[in-house]
Amino acid sequence: MTTTNATEGDWDLVIKPKTNLFDFNLRELIRYRDLVGLLVKRDLASVYKQTVLGWLWFIIQPLLTTVMYMFVFGNIAKIGTDGIPQPLFYYSGTVLWTFFSTNLIKSSETFAANSGLFGKIYFPRFTVPLSYVATNAFSMGIQFLMLLAFYLYYLAAGYAFLPTPMMLLLPLLVAQLALLSTGLGITISAMTTKYRDLKHLVSFGMHLWMYATPVAYPVSQVPEKWRWAYAVNPVAPIVEAFRFALLGKGSFDATAWIWSIIFSVFIFLAGVAVFNHNERTFIDVV
Repeated sequence: MTTTNATEGDWDLVIKPKTNLFDFNLRELIRYRDLVGLLVKRDLASVYKQTVLGWLWFIIQPLLTTVMYMFVFGNIAKIGTDGIPQPLFYYSGTVLWTFFSTNLIKSSETFAANSGLFGKIYFPRFTVPLSYVATNAFSMGIQFLMLLAFYLYYLAAGYAFLPTPMMLLLPLLVAQLALLSTGLGITISAMTTKYRDLKHLVSFGMHLWMYATPVAYPVSQVPEKWRWAYAVNPVAPIVEAFRFALLGKGSFDATAWIWSIIFSVFIFLAGVAVFNHNERTFIDVV
């Protein structure tokens, strides 16, 4: 019997441990795009499986939230909307916040919710949070169509919107939300493998964060002494910029938005580093 030493050239696929914390193999993720598609189909099918209205819940939920905001903040609290019709104002904020919060919460469960799958077979672990982003982007796309319906209705009713060239930045704003939420989510996911208490704080913290974000009220209604809280909230400039770009009304602080972009990129890179570091040993802990 003779033996030969196999080299890397003899194999179609060689699995190596990651040596760089910032290793983000985009080519490998593209190669596993079919897996991402299957995970997206799984998530979409499981969310509203055995429901009567099915995917209509993608629209019904933000609509009901919008009606509640109109009643509480618009009619009872009498908080202004910077001249934007209430359904447009509240619905646009709700759509953005739903995308951000859902993506963060789902990403924060990456390791804990998929530990059984991760322990059985190899595939790029980052395909899971990537599938969450794609799933939430799909649902946001459906909700955005309803937002456009509101927009066209008020245009036909005679409301004078002033769309700006910033409308071209709408995809960038959504991508920024995806970066920020995914970065925070995978960081929390890595930490919850050792500290399970964190998962109980995530949903509670998201509720507090929502009230610190101009989702149901404009920044112009916030007293000047509290404006600093919005200067350090990276989501606030994104929501305000989205409304300003689409409707031409409201406030837009370019400096705050640029800071938010820098912070979002930093959080994403830090999340990738923590994710890659935890990927090596999480299966022994979770």
